[in-house]
Amino acid sequence: MNLATSFEMLPAIDLRAGRVVRLRQGDFARETVYNDDPVALAIRFADAGARWLHVVDLDGARAGNPVNGVVIQGIVGAVGERVQVEVAGGLRTRDAVAAVLGDGAARAVIGTAALRDPGFAAGLVGGYGANRVAVALDVRDGLALGEGWRQGGPGVPVADAMAGLADVGVTTFEVTSIAKDGGLDGPDVALYQDLVAIDRGDIIASGGIATLDHLLAVRDLGCTGAIVGRALLDGSLDLVDAIARLTR
Repeated sequence: MNLATSFEMLPAIDLRAGRVVRLRQGDFARETVYNDDPVALAIRFADAGARWLHVVDLDGARAGNPVNGVVIQGIVGAVGERVQVEVAGGLRTRDAVAAVLGDGAARAVIGTAALRDPGFAAGLVGGYGANRVAVALDVRDGLALGEGWRQGGPGVPVADAMAGLADVGVTTFEVTSIAKDGGLDGPDVALYQDLVAIDRGDIIASGGIATLDHLLAVRDLGCTGAIVGRALLDGSLDLVDAIARLTR
């Protein structure tokens, strides 16, 4: 069994119109609003012991450029000295990535632009270092999708996308099973098992994770982290307890 040498749990803060929301399978028509104060939520997660936060500009992902930048600046300003904040959503130009990293984010997560042009990812890795750039591979039916998961959008076989991006220096991949996203019914174990076996980079799992057993399952497959959203917002998973048990 390929065990990850370290494992991070990343609480997710998904932003739409400045509020904390969750979408089911990326569908903007299936939105649940959880919190009107993203900064306060970030502080709560930091106080609970989170070492990373995963902040997503959902409006930016759909628009193709950052929209919730002011809110993200507020989050980084509030917790950035004690928590590493990664930012995703709409980062499709060098200027957009430079802005979030310049504002203090620890890592930028790119997706659509990297799938379209691996050279874009290569340039960012060369400029900032592989530790400050991750690529989101959002997977439906074996294909990595961009365009905010738009139905009918073009896709690339996920193993091919991962291998090609690893070839240009990407070392961290955040892999979401779209079918599992927001469902709380467990991760796509087969997907992560296959990608870990390729051994072309660190895999951070996302989608369907709701319990400590789910976290342990992806860790024991060899994933180096997991993004958790709805389970923390619903209260079905306790962040303090989960961190304590994962670090034993």
